[in-house]
Amino acid sequence: MAINFDLNDLLAFRAVAELNNFRKAAESVHLSQPAFSRRIDKLEQALGVRLLERTTRRVSLTTVGRDFERKVRELLDELDTTLLGIRGVAATRMGEVTVACVPSTVYYYLSQVIRRYHQQCPKVRVKVFDAGANEVLAAVARGEADFGLNFMGAQEGELDFTPLLEERFVAACRRDHPLAKLKRVSWAQLAEHDFISVSRSSGNRLLLEQALAGVPNRPQAIYETQHVTTMLGLVEAGLGVAAVPAMAMPGPEHPLLVSVPLVDPVVTRKIGLIRRRGRSLSPAAQQLFDLFGEVKKKARPRKL
Repeated sequence: MAINFDLNDLLAFRAVAELNNFRKAAESVHLSQPAFSRRIDKLEQALGVRLLERTTRRVSLTTVGRDFERKVRELLDELDTTLLGIRGVAATRMGEVTVACVPSTVYYYLSQVIRRYHQQCPKVRVKVFDAGANEVLAAVARGEADFGLNFMGAQEGELDFTPLLEERFVAACRRDHPLAKLKRVSWAQLAEHDFISVSRSSGNRLLLEQALAGVPNRPQAIYETQHVTTMLGLVEAGLGVAAVPAMAMPGPEHPLLVSVPLVDPVVTRKIGLIRRRGRSLSPAAQQLFDLFGEVKKKARPRKL
């Protein structure tokens, strides 16, 4: 039995799934709202299932609709890739890319890559999903992000992990703090001051606890935050010191914050790109993915 729907019906469904609004979705595909509604009704009737829950104020996907939306998105991405390749059109002229990343990589690294990407591909819309390490893994595995930037993923069977760089953890403090005058700081020295940490749900917290399991006089937090960027805000306010990845620190030109290498032991993490194994990226996403290899950020701790 033939299924009676076409590509335009799928495009209409993708639009309403993204916008959660019939009027805006109809405008995005240049249809009147009645014509747009007929397309969605036709698709649901052809499949024999309800894809959308409609109320007077908004539209949401049903459970079946959410699963179908992921499949439609993958199908249309693959179609775009094929057509662009056949037509020889530059993949970066238009499109959308979603990157999942841990927040500590955003401000001083990801932003540099996206700036350069925008210069090359000004019409591509880039969505940044900044979340915890486990959430980044899940977003890439489910296809909600094209690829991710993470320090976890090398052990995941369904994901490929491409290493980019290795960075160390450094002590973050104000320039007027006693530790700022030192060339290096031990974890025991760090423990002598008010310490700010990320919460136990953070991948960085887990990494540090494993690395410092046998270290006496470890720092004990009196403040906790969800993200490294928030933690640095507390450090800047003079509430204490913190241990952060070097990538999360501002450069030496920052008026208030300074980083000092942490030793005894030196703790590092590997940053890399993760993507779903066996799935090709859209041309626009592939170009951004490749750009990370060209814009490798060097860690900023002072030389030992």
